[in-house]
Order: sequence, then structure tokens, then C-alpha cells
Amino acid sequence: QVHVVESGGGLVQAGGSLRLSCAASGNAVGISDVGWSRQAPGKQRELIATITRTGSTTYAYAVKGRFAVSRDNAKGTVYLQMNSLKPEDTAVYYCAVRPAGDDSYWGQGTQVTVSS
Repeated sequence: QVHVVESGGGLVQAGGSLRLSCAASGNAVGISDVGWSRQAPGKQRELIATITRTGSTTYAYAVKGRFAVSRDNAKGTVYLQMNSLKPEDTAVYYCAVRPAGDDSYWGQGTQVTVSS
């Protein structure tokens, strides 16, 4: 069992920035593909960014060019840098950690609220 924790959410004005962090027990991040998803009120959860164990990244169209995912394996942490935030980015942001050959483990999420 891997325990995943997201942090860094908060309230920010439109145009501002936040950096989310994702850490997991047993330094599982270092051997895992990691994905960031978000769920806005009344909407389905959507995958917005991924980073593989080797550092390859993908982004959803809605965040491409504004968000950047990175990893620091020495710290066992994956980051989601969010710039030029918009009110429509308001959501609970979740991190999923998938160690090689294992299932995905999800955190409890962190709330991001962007005011106009």
C-alpha cells in the first residue's frame, strides 16, 4: 500500500501561480509514473498532466503552455507548476502514483480556487 499526499493548493487571483506537490510513502514516486488530475464541482475528473519514471511528460489541451509537471526523485516528490491561472482551473487536484507493475494509488486531493 502506498500513501499519497498532495499539498500546495489554495486561493489565488486569476493570472497568479501555484505549485502543487505530490509525495508518496516509501519514496514510491521515484519508481512510478505519476499523473495529475482535477475535478471541478459537477464535473468528471479529468487527467491534466503526466510524467513517466524517465521524465516524459504529457498535458491536456486545457493546461498546455500554462502548467508544467516535474519530478525530484531525490526528494521523492512530483510538482505541478501552475501559471496564468484562470477561474475555470478551480477544482480539487489529485495525484496518482503508479509504481512499475503495480496499481495506481491516489491522494485525497488539494483544493485550488482561482478568483476572478
